[in-house]
Parts: sequence; structure tokens; C-alpha cells
Amino acid sequence: MLKTKIAVFVSGGGTNLQALIDAEKRGEIPNGEIALVLASNDSAYALTRATENGIKSVVVKRKEFPSQETYEERMKAILDENGIEMIVLAGFMSLLSEDFTSLYSKRIVNIHPSLIPSFCGKGFYGLHVHEAALEYGVKVTGATVHYVNEIPDGGEIILQKAVDILAGDTPEVLQKRVMEEAEWVLLPKAVEMVACKLRKGN
Repeated sequence: MLKTKIAVFVSGGGTNLQALIDAEKRGEIPNGEIALVLASNDSAYALTRATENGIKSVVVKRKEFPSQETYEERMKAILDENGIEMIVLAGFMSLLSEDFTSLYSKRIVNIHPSLIPSFCGKGFYGLHVHEAALEYGVKVTGATVHYVNEIPDGGEIILQKAVDILAGDTPEVLQKRVMEEAEWVLLPKAVEMVACKLRKGN
């Protein structure tokens, strides 16, 4: 069966990449194949995860390009060379322009560690999200997988999952629970949903 070829964009440890690799090995992404890992820096541990699992990887650093346009042109050329049909942003810290995201409409998904529209948008990433949730005093947080457009965390929601905030939670403890209970569960499901749609041409 033909599978949707997926590129995972990363900047750090790659825990969500690992969740996708593990899900693919378990047969939970039958319509998709992780064909490429693209990192924004060469020290990202996600690159090691790619190597250990036999996945091709490449590093493209924004600062090595004179403009956002040339940076994105390089990424697009790499995606085209590898026949990539779908992109997953898994802790990718470089912003993408409307010019780029519009080329891949309904083909880029992102995982965000809150229940959008809460605690999302510019400045809300990583531990900052969990710090804000605890500071605000909400009782429930979670994770959201959404399509990517030119607005940070502004694309159509695909899946969400709630996670309770517990007494005594620190940002670090909450981050880990949101990953384990929501992010690593949702992302493979959403990736399979989108990969399946792309295979059917919807």
C-alpha cells in the first residue's frame, strides 16, 4: 500500500518524534511513513533518535540563510527531493511564513501543550505554557493537535485531550503528565487521520 510520506520538523529532544516512531512500529499509522526528520539545530537529540531508527535526517539552520524566504526555499527543496507530502511540527522552534504554510495547506500539523484557545499563540511554548496554566489557576489543561497556518497556533483543531491539574503540580511535573497522557496519545492518532485523508485525496 502507498503511504503518505511524512517529514517531522524538530528543534530539541524529540519526545513527540519518538512517540510517532513507536506508534508507527506498532502499526498505528498504517497510512503514513516517517521518511525524514528536519532539525533547526545540529545538537537536537531528535537527530539521534532518527539515526537510531534508520530515518533520514537533515539540519537546516535559519541563521545560515540571508532571509526567511531563502531559508524556506531550502526546506521546500529538501521536502521535494524526498517526496514529502505531509509535515509534523514536533517542538519546532522556527516560525514558518504564510508563503510556506500556504504551499502545504491542510498538510502541516502541530502539537501544542494546552487546550487551544487557552495559553497559545506568540510566546506560549514549552514550559511557558504550563507555567501560565498554573499561574492562572485552571483546573484542567491538555494538548491540541491542529493544522498550521500563518497564525501561531491558529489553524483548525484536529484533536484535543484534557488533562487534570493536580495539587502540588510544578510546571515540570505538569509538562511530563501532559506529554504522557495527551501529546503522545493524540499526535499519532492525528497524524494517521491526516495521512489517511491525503491518501484518499480528500
